[in-house]
Amino acid sequence: MLNFTTLRAAGAVAATAAVLAAPAGATTLRFAHWVPPQHTLTASTIQPLIDATAASGLEIQVYPGGELGAGPLEQYVRAVTGAADIVWGLQGYTSTQFPRTMISELPGALPEGMHGYDMLWNAYDAGELANEFPGTVPLALWLSEPNVFIMRDHDIRTPADLAGLKIRVSGSAAAAAVESLGATPVQMPAGEIYNSLQTGLIDGVITGASAIGDFRLDEVANSYTLGAPLGHISFYVVMNQGAYDSLSDEERTALDSIAGRELSASAEAGWYARADQVIGQITDAGDNTVYTLTPEEAAAFSDLTFPVRDAVVASIDGGEEVLHTMQGM
Repeated sequence: MLNFTTLRAAGAVAATAAVLAAPAGATTLRFAHWVPPQHTLTASTIQPLIDATAASGLEIQVYPGGELGAGPLEQYVRAVTGAADIVWGLQGYTSTQFPRTMISELPGALPEGMHGYDMLWNAYDAGELANEFPGTVPLALWLSEPNVFIMRDHDIRTPADLAGLKIRVSGSAAAAAVESLGATPVQMPAGEIYNSLQTGLIDGVITGASAIGDFRLDEVANSYTLGAPLGHISFYVVMNQGAYDSLSDEERTALDSIAGRELSASAEAGWYARADQVIGQITDAGDNTVYTLTPEEAAAFSDLTFPVRDAVVASIDGGEEVLHTMQGM
């Protein structure tokens, strides 16, 4: 894995090469991701981007399922090096590159009634996150729906129910929360969750409910607990800086017309809509335990996870200022 300094150097080289090599009037961009075409990403994020830029002559070719390189952990590197022009990924997979962004994932970080994408763009526009995205132009930054417990043969009602269990997480923020609850975090890409649950390598998962449907987890899980303060998952769509700079004025204007909060809002709304749909499906199936914690039960979890939030924020240089900026304070 390239380190952060190497990412910066590679980004500078790739940006220069892209500008020099791009033919005049180039209108094709390669959008790479690692999930199937039917994933929520397509309708909520990719298609709106295609629709908004089509009139300019800009063509976006989509390469799903890791066609431009397997392994979701390497997505950002693919954008920096120019292996793809645009990529989708999760900051949590390479948490050390995004310490400030990861604050948004922490339990209790997102104020009630606030959109996750506003948190991230508040901080990015203020310059608080700029150093975490070297060599690229962020097109969308957003948060998932609230994380839930997705379990196989374990019902979760109290923190004590998690003692000794192995729980898959997507990044450092969720890992810290899991440890505070007495369980063991296991970090792995989403594509490995199904087999890991099926074989007993893990006992459960903390992620958004949309993943239940997108990765067919309802086939291997049977108990779901909603309402625990477990935070969210952050996502990005970023574009190689050189590819962006090589666009014509018309193409760049078309891209800029949707990039930022507008595309991020569409993506986040898609994740929430998919989560609501999936929760309805697993509830209606009749062969699952789907339980929403009472406020009193949820408080037992927040008593343990909120101090983790405060400790993580305090450990990051300027972390409290970043959190306040995210929250619009």
